Amino acid sequence: MTSRKEAWRVAVCGAVALAVAMGIGRFAFAPLLPMMLHDGVLDLTAGGWLATVNYIGYFFGALLCMMLRGNPVYFIRLGLVGTVVLTFGMGMSQTLWVLVLLRAAAGIASALVLVFSSAWCLQRLTQLGAPGLAGVTFTGAGFGIVITGLPISAMVACGWSAHQGWQLFGIVALVLSALIWTTFSGHARTPGLQANVPNKLPPTQASVRHQREVTGLVVGYGIAGFGYIITATFLPVIAHQALPGSHWPDFFWPLFGFFMGTGALLAMRIPAHIDNRMVLSVFYVLQAAGILSSVIWPTVAGLIACSLLVGFPFSLIVLFAMREARRLRGDHASRLMGLQTAMYGLGQIVGPPLATRLVHQTGSFTASLLVAVVALVLGAALFALMTYQTRREAHLCLLQ
Repeated sequence: MTSRKEAWRVAVCGAVALAVAMGIGRFAFAPLLPMMLHDGVLDLTAGGWLATVNYIGYFFGALLCMMLRGNPVYFIRLGLVGTVVLTFGMGMSQTLWVLVLLRAAAGIASALVLVFSSAWCLQRLTQLGAPGLAGVTFTGAGFGIVITGLPISAMVACGWSAHQGWQLFGIVALVLSALIWTTFSGHARTPGLQANVPNKLPPTQASVRHQREVTGLVVGYGIAGFGYIITATFLPVIAHQALPGSHWPDFFWPLFGFFMGTGALLAMRIPAHIDNRMVLSVFYVLQAAGILSSVIWPTVAGLIACSLLVGFPFSLIVLFAMREARRLRGDHASRLMGLQTAMYGLGQIVGPPLATRLVHQTGSFTASLLVAVVALVLGAALFALMTYQTRREAHLCLLQ
């Protein structure tokens, strides 16, 4: 009973950590972007580049996670503190180069929390005999988005500036970090999370197959980063363009976050023995369908479908990609998780500048969204092919 209670504590605190680092540190920028555009703090091109430097920071933060040694809870705490400070900082400057530095540093902080809290929580939950509660942990990013998305309409109605919005979210990040601080305590050392401990692999053909699976996972996860990021960055802007004068655009972003959060809970119902890559393939297709719905039906219904189909699989994709890393590398998976996250970051870096460039050329987000659809379909095909190859090789081994 005590271990079950501790497992729930770990899962919930992991969710709160992701809510701070991802929902606030990374994704608060999306609902605040229309306010920043309205305040004249920046234009759409500058907004795209601010998003991009955040993803560049995320990329380098993921690479840093591959090199860092020591107790993972120290790096989780460092990322939480960084997120709080940098969120407050966004509400204290209108100078573009300062905002660029703040968003880049926020990307590094969010990568630290994502990689180390994911690895720490997954391993702790396994040790406590409750791996199924990992779905609870990965609700965090989605519900963090809800926290940042819901107040936007009230802020606009009250005449708040974007700077006031950033300061409010800084306070929320501070309170949430304080609530979970003792869970990520120094004594909770998990040596298996040392990033550079090599994993013993079987020789010859099995080793080649293992490396092929690692490469496929890293590439496929990078595609996911590119596939969702245009929608995730510009959904409020896209909604305002599609529905001018409507109050609906302020609700699509928190709706997106709600579906992200509830989607992760589905992991508790998915059998543990199911192939992670086939699950990822299905979720990529769902996200592609969601993005396509916003292109074909730029209406309230179409954008709700987009929020559902892109948001619902988001946390599940992160969770099952991390689970696949643990399947391949066991307790020494954090280095692979860092590499995955770095590739994911590369995918995100490409998205916003591509979108803003195509918007200037075509006058809408349609072209960039269709590129994202194609990328996700290719990613789904990659994971489906990997699943087929594994099953085929297993079948051949049985025949021998």
